[in-house]
Amino acid sequence: MKKLFGVFVIFMFYIHSYAQDDPNRYIQFSGLILDIDSLTPLSFAHVFNKTKRIATFADIHGFFSFVAEKGDLIEFTHVGYKKAQYKIPTNLHETKFTLFQLMTKDTIWLPETVIYPWPSPDQFKNAFLYTVPPEDDYDRAMKNLALQELKERLPNLSPGADETYKYRVNQITQKLYYAGQLPPNNLINPLAWMQFIQAWKNGAFKKQKNSSKEYFYNEPLY
Repeated sequence: MKKLFGVFVIFMFYIHSYAQDDPNRYIQFSGLILDIDSLTPLSFAHVFNKTKRIATFADIHGFFSFVAEKGDLIEFTHVGYKKAQYKIPTNLHETKFTLFQLMTKDTIWLPETVIYPWPSPDQFKNAFLYTVPPEDDYDRAMKNLALQELKERLPNLSPGADETYKYRVNQITQKLYYAGQLPPNNLINPLAWMQFIQAWKNGAFKKQKNSSKEYFYNEPLY
């Protein structure tokens, strides 16, 4: 009799357990996670079943699907968006349920961060106030084109290719022009003496002494 009673108790416990494990409680829970403003899918959003303590991820198109139970609390999270929760209704009559979850952007204001390349703000302030900015291309061009700058550089400038060519052609022309005769002697030419005296007064010979340009012109012609 005791054995029969024990078998009956075990049978009733099995029936009770089977009744509790109702297969209609489980559903195929699917859905699409979208941005509430643009309605674009949120790729790889996190879907967490807080009731069962299990989680999954949406795919690249924001779609998810897993088995859940009626009444489960589902939490949706995504970087840059506010958390959202949804509780599966308990009065569902179907074994499949689809949800379109809209998520709102979460704007996070971070405190201002100022990075100084100096140990203290005071040193940075002094360095900033007393720093001389370098010249740009425009400043250098204006400086090079300044009249005084050109005058200072003129004595040290060497002749260019065009000027050297003209000087050489002039020498050859004069040599060919006086071929077979003596060139004119300017020692008795009063006009040449006037030009010489005027050039002397103007300091032309002093400039020729320090000028590489004039020194080049005075080289012997072969």
